[in-house]
Amino acid sequence: MTRATSPPSRVHVVVNSRSEHALRIADLVDTGLSAHAITTSRESDESENAPFSTDELNAVLGLLPTDLILVIGGDGTMLRAAELGRDSGAAILGVNLGHVGFLAEAEEEDLQFVIDAIAGGQWSVEERLALDVIVVQNLNVVDRTWALNEISLEKHDREKMISVLAHVDDHPLSRWGCDGVICATPTGSTAYAFSAGGPIVWPEVSALLLLPISAHSLFARPSVIAPTSVIRLELSPEADAVMWADGRRMIAVAAGSSLEVRAHEQPVRFARLVTSPFTDRLVAKFQLPVDGWRGVGK
Repeated sequence: MTRATSPPSRVHVVVNSRSEHALRIADLVDTGLSAHAITTSRESDESENAPFSTDELNAVLGLLPTDLILVIGGDGTMLRAAELGRDSGAAILGVNLGHVGFLAEAEEEDLQFVIDAIAGGQWSVEERLALDVIVVQNLNVVDRTWALNEISLEKHDREKMISVLAHVDDHPLSRWGCDGVICATPTGSTAYAFSAGGPIVWPEVSALLLLPISAHSLFARPSVIAPTSVIRLELSPEADAVMWADGRRMIAVAAGSSLEVRAHEQPVRFARLVTSPFTDRLVAKFQLPVDGWRGVGK
């Protein structure tokens, strides 16, 4: 983790444009940062817009690696910002206006603290593992994408299951007749993978997660795999499937194709204002009953 030593020259704001409240908060951010002579630019969170390339983003925004992307919204808006920040080199800082906001660093009531911390250069950068995914058909790479949270290989037809043979480092692990298979990062372990029964993995742990969805199999447990490994998912010839990356980018996967999933060489950079442990964040976000149902001291 590296710490900023000076305030950024520019902050790019990504805001949930469907929320009038979020737009008002973004106006307050513009005013607050301008008072510190920090320039802001803004983009709405529009899922249908294609993400900027590195050159396009740098040309339009003039972003430098030390600059910030400030996100006003929930986890969906954070994932949109990750598409921008990952290629530009800018770190991502989220102010949560959503329900859980696991990816965000601060809450709405912390807005002035966020502005002051940015202006004072009081933030650090944490790098998060991302996934690199290729789609192979007839021995040819036909598509490629990446993900911060997870990729999910899912059945295309509601009435049909898919059959997937999972390999780790070219060694077969198990075949699942299932609704789908998830490969996730530690960052994504509290998202789709968690809802499907996967473990929570602390972000400091470098690992890949693999778990089937509603599998008809004697072995259908989630697995935690070394970050140096390559996961290959072979789709049987009987049915087509679709792959979603972070629930935002969809790729059609033809029957008989395979996915190769590995740790990406380029991480996603998150800005951190405080150094509170992940355990505290987990308890707060999920409102975990740390005292238990019997209460303290019983």
